[in-house]
Amino acid sequence: MHSTTSLTLNTFSIAAYDSASGMFGVAASTKLPAVGVLVPYARAGVGAIATQARTNPLLGYDGLDLLQRGYDATETLRILLGSDPEPEKRQVGIVDSQGRSAAHTGADTDPWRGHITGDGYAVTGNLVAGEEVVSAMAETFETSMNEPLPERLMRVLEAGQAAGGDKRGKQSAAVFTVKDQPYPYVDLRVDEHSDPIVELRRIYEVFKVQMLPFVEALPTRTNPKGDLGQEIRGTLIPIGGTETDGEVDDDAPLIQDLRNTT
Repeated sequence: MHSTTSLTLNTFSIAAYDSASGMFGVAASTKLPAVGVLVPYARAGVGAIATQARTNPLLGYDGLDLLQRGYDATETLRILLGSDPEPEKRQVGIVDSQGRSAAHTGADTDPWRGHITGDGYAVTGNLVAGEEVVSAMAETFETSMNEPLPERLMRVLEAGQAAGGDKRGKQSAAVFTVKDQPYPYVDLRVDEHSDPIVELRRIYEVFKVQMLPFVEALPTRTNPKGDLGQEIRGTLIPIGGTETDGEVDDDAPLIQDLRNTT
């Protein structure tokens, strides 16, 4: 018989809002695989939620729906916990569309456990090395205001790990952000690795150069054609993938299709 007990994600994470860009995001790491599957939830123009400990993913989905209906972070948290059969086993961090934050650390979550909330962020941790983990994360977020939100979230994870991280070790990490569209702005995961935050940083640095210009040129609600023009051809066409000596490579039809959409 399969157990009905929910998965325990002893995790350190941040749910955050960046007022300068309007971006929302969540970053998390844990000593279990694929933390990016069940912990982070964010919706453009609405808010961000991290749900962990004895994880209930419905708190993420339902919480975003409540935020979209106009409830603030505190009200959303109150409603979610009131509808949950085991709230003392949950840990949740929420930020809403105004940057207001709220968090809950249940009494039955694994120590050390705790959270810090501030303007535009909620940091949560359970079964972490100590209070210094969440303190370092909060301080890093507050002192990196001039950086883009994905970079700030990466630094927060790095600070949490440097302060001790998950007591059990390291296995997965994720950073997820949305900007002003239904699709993600940055959605990167390291699902199983001996040093997942270091690996996530490496992937993020590659993503910034090779993929972020493409993401920023994608079709939007206000610009349905997007900006997939000549300025990002280097992102779309591999090195050597151009016409040479009158010969056209195998990607030519695809490239032409992309040109036709501009």
